[in-house]
Amino acid sequence: MQSENVYIRARKVVQQVAPLLQVVRAQDRALADQLKRAAQSVVLNIAEARGSDAGNARARFATACGSAKEVRAALHIASDWGYIGSQTATHLDRRLDEVCAITWCLAKR
Repeated sequence: MQSENVYIRARKVVQQVAPLLQVVRAQDRALADQLKRAAQSVVLNIAEARGSDAGNARARFATACGSAKEVRAALHIASDWGYIGSQTATHLDRRLDEVCAITWCLAKR
């Protein structure tokens, strides 16, 4: 099932983002908090979508996609400002692109 697949992928991204939060927080508490909230939102909205009726599920998958894009932007900023390495940001960007693609397709069903 595609929604289970994206849930697992999103959790893996969160697991990779988690250790970066301390690094970012040491430089920019507000950015770290935004990154944390957005990453949590991706997984939580996917989980909510999986237990919702079709209309609400589409909305939650769309929200998850938006939150994944917010995580990407926060990681880009953290990389641009030298808080995290560009290779780390690029690796996570690829994983988030996969999450965005799947959640977007699920939102448009």
